[in-house]
Amino acid sequence: MRLRDCVVVITGASSGIGRATAIRLARKGARLILAARGTEALQTLAKECRKRGGKAIAVTTDTTDAEAMEALAARAVEEFGRLDAWVNNAAVSVFGRMTEIPLQDFQRVLDVNITGYVHGARAALPRLRAQGSGVLINVASIVGEVSQPYTAPYSMSKAAVRALGVSLRSELRLDGVTGVKVCTILPAAIDTPFFQHAANYTGRKVVAMPPVYTPARVAKSILKALKRPRRELVVGPAGRYMVLNHRFLPRRVEDAMAIQVDKTHLSRKHPAENSTGNLYQPSNRVRAASVRGGWHGRRRTAQRRVFTALAVGAGAAVLRRFTLKLPQ
Repeated sequence: MRLRDCVVVITGASSGIGRATAIRLARKGARLILAARGTEALQTLAKECRKRGGKAIAVTTDTTDAEAMEALAARAVEEFGRLDAWVNNAAVSVFGRMTEIPLQDFQRVLDVNITGYVHGARAALPRLRAQGSGVLINVASIVGEVSQPYTAPYSMSKAAVRALGVSLRSELRLDGVTGVKVCTILPAAIDTPFFQHAANYTGRKVVAMPPVYTPARVAKSILKALKRPRRELVVGPAGRYMVLNHRFLPRRVEDAMAIQVDKTHLSRKHPAENSTGNLYQPSNRVRAASVRGGWHGRRRTAQRRVFTALAVGAGAAVLRRFTLKLPQ
């Protein structure tokens, strides 16, 4: 796919990964339909994209509303004549023990992160299939491979997103549709306002768990998938090693993830009151419409290097173990 003049819908575009992706696509001359719940943030982003060489319109949308998502796809075709790609990116999260998260909040995460992606796929795929080409990109997470404690609904939802991608690719293959591709992106921890936005019932402040990577890194992977689609792309070296090691040493990786979350994802120094975050309305925090969340500092970079080195060592150990089992 040529990115210049390609027509792309991005949900969850107002901040973080969605915003970074929109800006990068605008620099390539793409035509963008930007969707999120926050009207002001979207309109600001649309102006920024136009300044950077792209064409962009803002469409206030709640992804849990199937009719609104269908209207979003129709608006893309009405405005630009076709639809080349759809990026399912809008997501929310809640932190807390599974038994302590209010059921309404638990269900809301599943509604946004799973049903919202289903609505996006159902709106985009018929149009892509009709024209015989296009790309559907679903932004998942490495927690779809290695689940975390205190984020059961989010981890469940991202595993479901991966399963959705497999099912859709299988259906396209059975129908003989070769020009339409479905890609899943699995980022590691990313420096976005996502963690400030999350609902929280742990009593501890949520912080980004190192190693933390930049939103630009994910945006670059999304553009790569648009140009040359692949089944799945893991973003961040630590994420890639974690996914690989989980296949060979699941218990060790899951234990390490649990300890890492408890020690570094939830602050022991800063308490936090119970909050529904942005589950039911857009966040009004200062960084709500930002690409970055303020987590990617030198200290985090140093931690990332250490964690990656450990992951490389674990990967080498797994490889040696596997090699020893091979017949001589």
